[in-house]
Amino acid sequence: MAATQVIRSEWTKIRSVASTVWTLSLAVVVTLALGILISALSARDFDTMSDRDRLSFDPTFISFAGMGLGQLAMIVFGVLVVSNEYSTGMIRTSRAAVPQRATFLTGKLAVATALALVVGLVTSFATFFLGQAMLGSHSASIGDPGVLRAVFGGGLYMMLIALFSMGVAVMLRSPMLSLGILMPFFFLISNILGNVPATKKVGRYLPDQAGSKIMRVVTPVDDSTPYGPWGGLGIMALWVAAAVIGGYVLLRRRDA
Repeated sequence: MAATQVIRSEWTKIRSVASTVWTLSLAVVVTLALGILISALSARDFDTMSDRDRLSFDPTFISFAGMGLGQLAMIVFGVLVVSNEYSTGMIRTSRAAVPQRATFLTGKLAVATALALVVGLVTSFATFFLGQAMLGSHSASIGDPGVLRAVFGGGLYMMLIALFSMGVAVMLRSPMLSLGILMPFFFLISNILGNVPATKKVGRYLPDQAGSKIMRVVTPVDDSTPYGPWGGLGIMALWVAAAVIGGYVLLRRRDA
């Protein structure tokens, strides 16, 4: 099967499965809603902040407060795109139609990644503008130094989260096992390692903590991270590459 046919087939699969459509919609809604709420609360509490907190006040990053929950939906999307076929047994049909495993995997990941990027960018720009509207006089402008990079980076961050999840799902093949590893990894292990002084230097090299650096414009007063916004996104990209390569290697070594 030609590459264009594989891409068309994968697009049909994604949009015909209600769960994948709903998870992307949920990523948008949750990110926007929480971003608006936190921005409004931050504007209300600004006058009571300490001088130290005001120095670290980052209106752009505050508007991305919903990204934490939004990435949960992106993780689910990435896992479902890959593992739905394994759980239903349709993977055998897909593999028979596209025997070239590199073509099969590339087509699937390309379509899902492009969709995640579009949704991520729309969500990132929307939550920024809505969040700044809530912040009022404390807001940032899209033309301010570093702001456009942060907003565009927010979309890239969400895309990379989805792609990383796809790579893990290809390796594990099971939706329950994939989610059972990814959810604790991002929402428990990463937070613990990133906030405990003894492990903080290790935690900042995890994909979510490194990648989220791209969304910051103002560096916190106590931040000693040895890399910048693009360096952090680069570290995240290396994690994603490792997951995708690992998935491809295992896909080649085993039967569908």
